[in-house]
Amino acid sequence: MSEAEMVSLVQGALKDRGIDDEILAAGQFEPRGRSGSAFIGGLIGGTVGDEVGGIGDAVGVVGGVMVGQHAHDAAGTLPAQMLVGVSESTVYGFAARTRRSEPSALVFQLPRSEIEVKVHARVNVRVLELIDTATGSRIELEGNRIPLTHSKDVIHNLIG
Repeated sequence: MSEAEMVSLVQGALKDRGIDDEILAAGQFEPRGRSGSAFIGGLIGGTVGDEVGGIGDAVGVVGGVMVGQHAHDAAGTLPAQMLVGVSESTVYGFAARTRRSEPSALVFQLPRSEIEVKVHARVNVRVLELIDTATGSRIELEGNRIPLTHSKDVIHNLIG
């Protein structure tokens, strides 16, 4: 899916909510730690499955990944998948089942003038921190390095 299509989905979600703003970039993100939870779950599942033998290793890895992600999702307050859109003045986060899905709930709406943006590179993700300069509270997201998610476009728009 092109970034333009994601921008269009977020733009439509704003319009549906009566918000008059122009989205400049959009991408798919997950809450921070979700990919790590999947990795650890897969390692544990693979080890357990290896003890069973045969295809147990493969089944254990897949099951472990799913359990790891589910455990992370249950412990968190953010939706498992989000579309994040950036305008000149605001950062919007919407729950969205996939990068092709119509966004559902508006999860956050942050004025860019009131946040500090930090980005940390990890092996397979970029961590995006949106920090409220007044309170220090933060929203931490992971953007996959796979170009299809367009998380890099959002990050580039936020930090230049």
